[in-house]
Amino acid sequence: MPDNNKKPRLIYDGDCGICRYWVNYWRCLTRDTVDYVPYQQVHEEYPDISQDEFRRSIQLIIDDTNRYSGAEAVYTLLNRHFPYNLLYRCYQFVPGFSWCAEQGYNFFAGHRGLLKWISYCLWGKQLQPARYDVISGLYLRLLGVIYLSAFTSLGTQITGLAGSNGILPVTDFLHQAQDQLGATALLKIPTIFWLVPGDFWLQAACWLGAILSCLVIFNVFTRTALAINFVLYLSLYYASQVFLQFQWDLLLLECGFLALFLAHGTWIITALYRWLVFRFMLLSGLVKLFSGDPTWDNLTALAYHFETQPLPTPLAWYAHHLPGSVITGLTAATLIIELVLPWLVFAPRNIRMVTGCVFILFQTGILLTGNYNFFNLLTIFTCLFLFDDAAIRKLLPAAIHKQLGMASTVTLPIAASAIVSGLVISLSLAQLTQIMSGHRLPVLSSMNQALSPLHIVNEYGPFAVMTRTRHEIIIQGSYDGRNWQAYRFRYNPGDVQQRPEWIIPHQPRLDWQMWFAALSRPERVPWFAHFLKRLLQGSSQVTGLLQYDPFAGKPPTYVRAVVYEYHFTDRQALTEQQQWWRRSYRGIYFPAVKLEGERLRVVR
Repeated sequence: MPDNNKKPRLIYDGDCGICRYWVNYWRCLTRDTVDYVPYQQVHEEYPDISQDEFRRSIQLIIDDTNRYSGAEAVYTLLNRHFPYNLLYRCYQFVPGFSWCAEQGYNFFAGHRGLLKWISYCLWGKQLQPARYDVISGLYLRLLGVIYLSAFTSLGTQITGLAGSNGILPVTDFLHQAQDQLGATALLKIPTIFWLVPGDFWLQAACWLGAILSCLVIFNVFTRTALAINFVLYLSLYYASQVFLQFQWDLLLLECGFLALFLAHGTWIITALYRWLVFRFMLLSGLVKLFSGDPTWDNLTALAYHFETQPLPTPLAWYAHHLPGSVITGLTAATLIIELVLPWLVFAPRNIRMVTGCVFILFQTGILLTGNYNFFNLLTIFTCLFLFDDAAIRKLLPAAIHKQLGMASTVTLPIAASAIVSGLVISLSLAQLTQIMSGHRLPVLSSMNQALSPLHIVNEYGPFAVMTRTRHEIIIQGSYDGRNWQAYRFRYNPGDVQQRPEWIIPHQPRLDWQMWFAALSRPERVPWFAHFLKRLLQGSSQVTGLLQYDPFAGKPPTYVRAVVYEYHFTDRQALTEQQQWWRRSYRGIYFPAVKLEGERLRVVR
């Protein structure tokens, strides 16, 4: 009889290949706390167990009085390892679960070839406990690159956007917020610029963030640098007002928050990143589904998208001229990727990795045809968590593999990870429930509202309604009100021969807002009048955001804004005349105005 002082012993069929496959996996999970032996070597020690029983199912021997077999043996063996402990509880307490588990075990015990085929398809020929040390280290460095691009891009524009002579000065914004919100202003608008307003500090925040991003890239004081960068970017998010409140800015804040804990290398945070990928992709599809936009219903959305998106790349011209059947297929594929594939984020390893590859390919296609700054890059990097260390081992030299793994050598206590996980999942479930059903979860919705200023959990959903016509606002200035000269933006279409550019990961914030302004009436775009006012004042910070100022050194007396409708040209016009665009005049967007004191007056 077995010695009761020995470790638990799991006895399996040593002649069964699929048995050895799973036993090797369990051995990695339990390490040296359990002995694994083939029954062929020890069956004589257990005369009360027949060889048929040994061949039919595994046996877990705890002591003389505790012996388990089949599915119960598996769940008992792994009950200390999440999520197996959840399955163990289900086996014990959920009615009908144990019967189903044993029936499933017996079925596959009698069809081991089928089990082998399924196991190889879902997990590969070598099943090992997944590790994410290298993935985490790689992601942190890539996140540092994203932070670096975001801070440096904004640093070249921040004074023109939110400086004292910018379009929307942060000091004016904070004073108005203080008047309206009173004592709650700091809680609802958490920014360091309550303490240190001014142009110097705006730029200092950007360049400090860039320096700290380099520390993250080189894995120096990583956690401290990530924490400060989160605070800095959140502060700039509020200081820049409408110019920084895009979905990619929210995604960067959420990714940056989770990275504070990923620096400790916990698998729970890895799961939260997968949850983020799921939410981001699913919400991107749901907003299209719920929008009622007929272009998504009839699969014509991409027939408009490539031409009307904010800042197309040169490849967008070629994508726009793809055959209609291809455009329809790509639109259908977009909906499938965003509505169906997100659920596979939680599938077994191989299916999850294939899903990750599709997501990366999808985001790469968007990146190649549209300038969305760091948005698609950040999404691609976040999809890395759908893989594991073993999946990228062949892609990276051993030295780099080891170096990247060093970023995650400190572990985060499970309790702290559970708190972060519970908070993120609770807030996101409140959002998903409200979006999908229209109902609010009282407690969770209140908590979500209270924490929403920190933007640690956000709603997503790009291109819910497809823009079908591209309107571009052309701003003109004049000294006499008769002869008008046009300002030129850096990247928005103006000259019909202007070739679309590649500017990823930079985002020209003013150019983007001009695209949105063209979708609305000027009275619904409060910042636009401020922009015209700065042009009349000759603000060098604001004109520095433009490619060309025809009144350099002496601002005009009058400014106005007109609208043109733009379309991609056909192949003949591009080849023979080098024209990427054709345009037609559509009227006045903002009437001619002049500056009287500090106010704009319409010129009749």
